[in-house]
Amino acid sequence: MIRRILVVLFLAVAVLIPAGAAHAADSKATVLARWTQPTAASTVAWNAARANRGPWASYNFDWSTDYCSSSPDNPLGFSFNNSCWHHDFGYRNYKAIGAFAANKSRIDSTFYADLKRVCATYGSVSQAACNSLAWVYYQAVKNFGSLAAVRQADLDRAAALLPAGSRN
Repeated sequence: MIRRILVVLFLAVAVLIPAGAAHAADSKATVLARWTQPTAASTVAWNAARANRGPWASYNFDWSTDYCSSSPDNPLGFSFNNSCWHHDFGYRNYKAIGAFAANKSRIDSTFYADLKRVCATYGSVSQAACNSLAWVYYQAVKNFGSLAAVRQADLDRAAALLPAGSRN
C-alpha cells in the first residue's frame, strides 16, 4: 500500500515539473541511465516518458518493441508486456549510442526488478508462479541476451506452482 502511494506521489510531482526544465541539459546517456535503473522510481519515470514522448523527441529514442520476443508476453496470465518493452528500450537505445556492453547487466537487472514488481501485485499463491517465470525470463536475457531461450518446460514448471484451475 505504501509503495502504491509513493508511486502516485512520484507521478504527481513528475507531472507538475515541466518536462523541458527536467531534462534541458541532460545528455541522451544521462536520460537513459536515469530510466534504466532497477528502482520503481526509474521505471515510473520511463513509463511517464513513454506515455508522453513529445518532450523527449529531440533525443530520438527508439521506443519500438517486440515485447517479450518469441516468449509469451503474458505467461500464465502475468502481465510482462511493459517489463519487456522497458528492456527492449534499454537494449535498443544503448546499442544506438554504442554503450550496450557497459550497460547490459544493469538493463537485465532492471528487467528482473520490473518483473518482480509485477509479481508483487499478485496474491501469494500466484506470486510463486510469477516469480518463477520472472527468474526464467531474467536468466534468459542475462545469459543469452534474448527471451528466445525460454522453453515450454519452463512455463510448465511455473504453471505447476499454481493450484489446479487457478489461472490469472
